[in-house]
Formats: sequence, structure tokens, C-alpha cells
Amino acid sequence: MTHFAELLTPEQVESIHETSLEILKNVGMLVHNQEARQRFVEHGCQEDAGTEIIKFPNKVIEHFLQSIPPTFTFHGRDPKYDRTIPGDGPLLVTGSSAPDIIDLETGEIRRSRSDDIARIAYLVNELLGYDIFSISVIADDAPPDQFSLSRFYPALKNCLKPIRGSAPNMHEVDNILKLGALIAGSEAAFWERPFITFQYCSLISPLTMDVESTEKLMRLTERGIPSYGVVAPNAGVSSPLTLVGTLALANAEFLAQATLEQMSRPGKAIIYEPLPTVADMRTGAYAPGAIETGVLAMGCTQMARYYNIPCGGFVGLTNAKTNDAQSGYETGMSTVSAVLAGADLLNMGGLLDALMVFDFSKAVIDNEIALMLKQVARGLRFSQENLALDVIAEAGPGGIFLNKAHTARQMRTAALLPEIADRSVRGQWEAENKPDSQAKAMRRVNEILRRDNPVLFSPDVDNRIQAEFKGLVAGDAIAVK
Repeated sequence: MTHFAELLTPEQVESIHETSLEILKNVGMLVHNQEARQRFVEHGCQEDAGTEIIKFPNKVIEHFLQSIPPTFTFHGRDPKYDRTIPGDGPLLVTGSSAPDIIDLETGEIRRSRSDDIARIAYLVNELLGYDIFSISVIADDAPPDQFSLSRFYPALKNCLKPIRGSAPNMHEVDNILKLGALIAGSEAAFWERPFITFQYCSLISPLTMDVESTEKLMRLTERGIPSYGVVAPNAGVSSPLTLVGTLALANAEFLAQATLEQMSRPGKAIIYEPLPTVADMRTGAYAPGAIETGVLAMGCTQMARYYNIPCGGFVGLTNAKTNDAQSGYETGMSTVSAVLAGADLLNMGGLLDALMVFDFSKAVIDNEIALMLKQVARGLRFSQENLALDVIAEAGPGGIFLNKAHTARQMRTAALLPEIADRSVRGQWEAENKPDSQAKAMRRVNEILRRDNPVLFSPDVDNRIQAEFKGLVAGDAIAVK
């Protein structure tokens, strides 16, 4: 049995749960979407007349919690990349939807484009630490009415792993699903293994559901489209400036969102995915890189286990503007906290400057962090065989283990063998012009992107897609010089 790090006692977990129920029962949720308000009322909630505020009796929340499945599956274009949590966790996911990117040739920040998405997708496909590609940037070159297609198409074309993304409305969702059917060969083939997962943010902290994203939640859920939502209170701005107060509010918002999902389709699989943060009150700055993000992720993970729901969120983010020591320690410390707490999924790869900028070199370094995190999650792998008593006896006092067959068998699996971290002697490092992690990461980026891409669609599939969506971006991961 795995034992996780816990910040809350069982009694405190119960108290957070009861506080969240109290918030929903007596404070309520401001629900701007009329259909959602009606759905809540039809299932036993009360609407305060003239206010759009919905109050949730405890029994309603408790009832719909019972129908949430304990697992969630991500499908890849290639079935070998299918992953189900919690069993296959922790899953490592790229950060998503940054507007800007650090250009590979100039090193300068610019708006991101569809060809950047293609390159990132192929990079993620080839980096073993990542399990899911959450589309990292926007596509500033998207043709009119093809904003989402111009993100999903290059992502799907260049990556066999599960693809996760968002879309602003159901019209664009339908186009993405049509794209999925064209790739799979038919609608039936796509729905047999839907390799696209959607994420939405129907909640605005504190305690508010808007119109369009709440409608998207209901439509995606009703149609059985793989999807789940995120809650993101910011302590000191949109939630109380205490960690437990923010945790209670985040939990209440999750419960309201989950309740609407289950009202819309009982038994729908979801993930308890939070992004609670604490504002830097010296300036009011958004600070997802703060260690408190990791602490709050640990609390949310403990609440998710209490409900027996897969969990994981945006943790391992950074406020660093460049891929420096701050970037490394902010990403590393929060993600280790979440993994030790038992998080099933971490959105943590490739983004700088509070989710605003994608950096290829950071994505490679974060891949190495991801592999380290998986090693932490595997732990000591206790077994009688691994105690290796026979090998210890064979070597004996004063012996050596380097020449043992047991050592040869274990040498590639017992410990992580990093590609970026430098373990050479100083003289060798100096002879190689003293490369730092940034230089080694960029070398790895260019090495991958200059290879032939084996995961592209066949010409027939690509022709069908281009014929269906006239003027669509090319979606190719063209290597830079």
C-alpha cells in the first residue's frame, strides 16, 4: 500500500468538506447561464429570486458525488499511449495556451503560430517524460473561423500521444470532432477511442459560473465527449488570503462544477483539477510559481482522494522570465510536493512567465524533471528480490558489485540516467566548452526537430482534411536552420 504525504488530518479533511458544503448551501453560486440554473433547480437546488444565485442542499451534492467514476482515461492516436489514472499516474502534461513563444532562431519573444504548435507537438512526442500534449500555445496565424482547428490540427498531425485542448464555443468543438473523425477514418472509429480531450473553465472565482463556458460544460458532458474543468481561485484577490480558506473555496467550486456535470450526464468521468494560487500581496502579481501553489495542490489532492476521484492540476509553473535557476526550483519544488501527496496528473511543462511564454529548452528540462518525478513516484520498489541478499552475500565484506551480473541487469532501470544534468568530470566538461543545461537542452531540441517525422498522417488522410477545411494551416513541424 502506498502512503502519501498528508497536510490535513482526517478530521480536517472532513472540516474542509463540511465548510465547502456550507458555502454552497448558504452563500451559493452565481450562475449566469439560465439553462444551468434551471437544471440545478430541477435536481433539487434553490434559486434566490432575482439574483441568479443557486443554493445547494447538502443532499444534492452528496447524491451526485456518488456517480463520479474513480478513473479517467486519455486516449492517444496510437493506443500504446493510452493512459488511465490513477493506475498509470502520475501523468505529466505540458502547460497550455500561452500567447507567446521564444523563437528558436532569434531567441526573442514573439506571438506563437501554428507551425510552432507542430514543432512542439513533435518534440513532446519524442520526449519520454511527457504523457499528454496539452496544446502549449495559440496560433496567431489562424485563418478566420479556424482558431481552434489551427491548434488541434498541427498537434494531432505531429504527436501520437493524447491531445488535450480547449475551444471557445461548441461550433469550434464540432469542427475539432469532425477533424478527429477524418483522422480516425470514421465517426464510429473516433468514438471507439476518442483521442481528443477537452478542458474548460466554467467557473470564475469566487463562486461564479458564466454563460458560454457553462454551456460548453453541459454540451460536452451531455454528448459524452472526454472533458473536465479547472478551478482557479487566487488567494488575496478572488479567495481568502489563507491557504485553508482558499482550499475550502476551491473545493466548493469543484463540487458545484462536478454536480452540474453529473446532473447533465450521470457517471461522466472527470478529474479534480485545481489551479489555486496565492497573489504576491506586495504588488498583486499573479504568482503560480510560488511554493504555496504546491502546498495547495497537496491539499486538493487529499480532498480528491477523500472523494475517490482522479486528481491533478496546474503545478510546477514558474514566474521566471527565462529558463534560469528560478525556473528550475519553482517547477521542481511544487511538482515534488504534488507527487508526494499522490497527484495523478501534473500540468507543468514548457511555460515561463506565469503561463505566458513557451520555451523549447524549458520543455526539454521539464521533461527531465518529469522523469525524475516518475522515479520519485515509483519509490523504493520493495521486494525480497530487490533486497538482493544473495548478491550481498556473493560480494562479501570488502567486495565489489561492479562486476556482478545482477548489476549489469539493473544498470538501465535502477536509477534515472539523465541527458541534461551533467555528471562528467570537470576536465571533460571544460573540454566540451562548459555547456550549461540551457545549451544542452537546445542541442536536444534541434537534434529532435531535424529528424524525419515518422508520425505524420498519410497523404490520403491529410488530403481529406485539407479538402474538408479549406485554407487550413499546413500543420508541419518544419525544422529551423
